[in-house]
Amino acid sequence: MVCVGVTYVVKPGFEAEAEEIFAVMTRHTRQEAGCRFYQAHRSTADPRRFFLYEQYDSEAALDAHRKADYFELYVKGRLFGMIESRTPETYTPLEG
Repeated sequence: MVCVGVTYVVKPGFEAEAEEIFAVMTRHTRQEAGCRFYQAHRSTADPRRFFLYEQYDSEAALDAHRKADYFELYVKGRLFGMIESRTPETYTPLEG
């Protein structure tokens, strides 16, 4: 399994649009065969800060997610243009 955590800070005025994009991405991604978990969060202290937590069966499943048409359209085509910063981290779970 592979886990991804991404913190996004969107530019002022893009909060509502970013929230809509995360909602659309959640609906699509949760239907992917290799997706185990996908949840977007919004900071209670800073409404421009979002955190995305994802789990996939494998690197191949994560790669397939990143190549999906809706990822290209919503994330690369829209979300990336409205972010101030993006901090992705990839993890593998510890056994035990």
